[in-house]
Amino acid sequence: MPLSRRRFLTLTAGAGAALGASPAHARAAGRPRPFGRYGSPAARLTPGTLYVHPGGAGDVTTVRDAVAAADGTGHTLVIAPGTYRETVAVDRTRTAMTWIGASEDPRDVVVVYDNAAGTPKPGGGTHGTTGSATTTVQADGFTARFITFANDWLRAGHPDITGTQAVALKVQGDRSAFHHCRFLGHQDTLYADSMALGTFARQYFTHCYAEGDVDFVFGRASAVFEQCHFRTLSRTDLAGAPYGFVFAPSTAGANPLGYLVTRSRVSSEAPDGSYKLARPWVPSSDTTARPMLTVRDTRLGPGIDAVAPYATMSDAYPWQAQRFAEYRNSGPGAVVTVPANRPQLTARQARSATRGAWLGDWEPWKEAG
Repeated sequence: MPLSRRRFLTLTAGAGAALGASPAHARAAGRPRPFGRYGSPAARLTPGTLYVHPGGAGDVTTVRDAVAAADGTGHTLVIAPGTYRETVAVDRTRTAMTWIGASEDPRDVVVVYDNAAGTPKPGGGTHGTTGSATTTVQADGFTARFITFANDWLRAGHPDITGTQAVALKVQGDRSAFHHCRFLGHQDTLYADSMALGTFARQYFTHCYAEGDVDFVFGRASAVFEQCHFRTLSRTDLAGAPYGFVFAPSTAGANPLGYLVTRSRVSSEAPDGSYKLARPWVPSSDTTARPMLTVRDTRLGPGIDAVAPYATMSDAYPWQAQRFAEYRNSGPGAVVTVPANRPQLTARQARSATRGAWLGDWEPWKEAG
């Protein structure tokens, strides 16, 4: 069982026992090269490759400085193992940027900070949900591999703050891909969104791990989650269920494609039945939103309430009026006991619920590792 996120930063970045998905490649113990097979400042893969090393063996020591230096399009950041405590923003001008964790194990490269929505800003006011993000990506064509994006703000440490949303990653760009990455937080961990209501951003997550408690995968992107692991956390601040919700899509009404979860799994460290699979988010900024979520060929563990897996966030927008559906799921959390509570796709409808239908001519699963 993975360690609680409350403890992961007490481990060194290269410690063997840490939270999340299994590494895609075996860890090379005692690797002499901090940038692995990805070159070095003395032997760059390309002129647009920058090397980040916390101890000074790269071009810069922080991810933020590397992003600032990568002006324009097509840059690659190779990031050495380390815990990078900072906030980072990739603006719209820095297109086609790639981040690579040099060890090829996402446990080794952690970008983390601890702002929450209710955290006071130095100039006055609070950060809000968007401003709480450790990493924000607005540029199109962004790719990340073997990176952990985290927000380690904890409710227990800040009982005076009521704005408890704390985003690890907010991604808004089209053609944004994440391979073998981890997203660690509690409330609103992964914000898969778009730049504007009329912009339908395509995003792809594969072999990724996300954890949290309240709405920890949310937003209005057209996002595919393939072979991912979602884990719900235990809560000691609540007397009983529901503890929270895995997904909270806010798909624009004009967008035919919201979230697609396929060949994945949902596990939990909380008691059985403590979590809902999803609830629709219709934000005040878009009251015409019609959230969409399709979960197919996915194992739902006992932490999911099988009798009533969906909930309503606002009485004005009941979940039954949204676009929620399942197909061929398995596990104790997928057992259909009340059919009205578990809308199912037909086999014919399921043929259109694929990554290809969602992403069109963009095929990020074919990108080289």
